[in-house]
Amino acid sequence: MEMRAMRAFVAVVEEQGLSAAARRLHISQPAVSQTIGALEREFGVQLLIRSSTGVQATESGLVLLAEARAILARYDQALATMDARTAAAAATLRIGIPVELPPDLLSKALLDLAVAYPGTRVLARHLSTADQLTALHENDLDLGILRVRPAGQEFDAMLVVEEPLGVLLVAERATGLAGPDGIRLDALIGLDWLGFPRSGSPAWYDELTAILRSHGIDPGPVPPPDGPPLIAEVKLASLSVGRSFTLAPEGWSQPLPDTVTWFPLVGNPIVRRTWAVWNAGSHRRDLGHLIATLDQPRTPAPG
Repeated sequence: MEMRAMRAFVAVVEEQGLSAAARRLHISQPAVSQTIGALEREFGVQLLIRSSTGVQATESGLVLLAEARAILARYDQALATMDARTAAAAATLRIGIPVELPPDLLSKALLDLAVAYPGTRVLARHLSTADQLTALHENDLDLGILRVRPAGQEFDAMLVVEEPLGVLLVAERATGLAGPDGIRLDALIGLDWLGFPRSGSPAWYDELTAILRSHGIDPGPVPPPDGPPLIAEVKLASLSVGRSFTLAPEGWSQPLPDTVTWFPLVGNPIVRRTWAVWNAGSHRRDLGHLIATLDQPRTPAPG
């Protein structure tokens, strides 16, 4: 006995007629009549008494009516529960964000998203590029903000920001190294680079350290693969000692102590690129709207 047949039987009894039931179910009257006949043959009992004034359920029909109503109610409840879960899942947009991100990169896009799709809840997670790629492959993220563009056709990607990196170092040392256009990268030879674990973004780490080496700077040993990235406070405390430097874009989000200053690098030899990456097969409209309103690739002018 199928759900369709149960629904037809309940409609006939409640409407007290085949024609009315057919109109309610949006099917033909012969189809309803055939369904009822098939049920009676299946159970081997008469379920309805037909007369010129309509139909009434027999005693066996009343038993079936009670069971069918209970089953249909439970079935409809299950469908409604699953629909609600599906809608809730679809309304959550999971975004991966690297540790350092221009504060204005996502703000406009997320505000536009909130207006266009007020039912969408944004769930942001701070993850390295490598962890974001893993989450994207496992469908645990809807959008990643990555330092590299993934190869292959599994993902679509859009360049959202290009940032020429300058140098942060102790102010007293920077004064002696800076020229009218900033600090030359090779002027940092002999200082320790405060970097990040290679495991977080191998391709970006390799590109960056290759540039440092080409200017005579030893980037030092590769940090442990499971080492966490240095938080801003730790970097600033290490810089204050005076024997190290770190790379950062202009307008770094963290306030600088008086002992530390930022200078551009002459010629902008290091540019950090950030990509928005999503599954190429995604058809989510809220995700598409967010991507469409992301800032276009831009290069902040050094100040």
